[in-house]
Amino acid sequence: MLLPKRVKYRRVQRGRLKGKATRGNTVTYGDFGLVATEPAWITSNQIEAARIAMTRYIKRGGQVWIKIFPDKPITEKPAETRMGSGKGSPEYWVAVVKPGRVMFEIAGVDRELAQEAMRLAAMKLPIKCKFVTKEEMGGEQ
Repeated sequence: MLLPKRVKYRRVQRGRLKGKATRGNTVTYGDFGLVATEPAWITSNQIEAARIAMTRYIKRGGQVWIKIFPDKPITEKPAETRMGSGKGSPEYWVAVVKPGRVMFEIAGVDRELAQEAMRLAAMKLPIKCKFVTKEEMGGEQ
């Protein structure tokens, strides 16, 4: 499970999920990528589940890159607690993902294998995703 080693602030505000991704929107390391088409918070457990689904399917062939990192703490108050008495304690970590963000990349496998691996990974995520190649994204050669 991914989480930061240390953070400046233990609790952060929720923020808004507006606009498109301006960074991390090209396939840079691998040959194929999985792009988010909706905005969402992706938890560290969902990232790990998608990673396991991909690596199991490609059977230790090729290489997988995770291009999102959960660096936002989400707080929750205990059940049946009255309003007030401050903000809750951090429970889990999320990565803020906007439309157009490349979340995972694969290299070293053929297109059909990569496409099926990315489809299985997308099933583990709470948003709609799109399979892309380096050529159609215009990544560096």
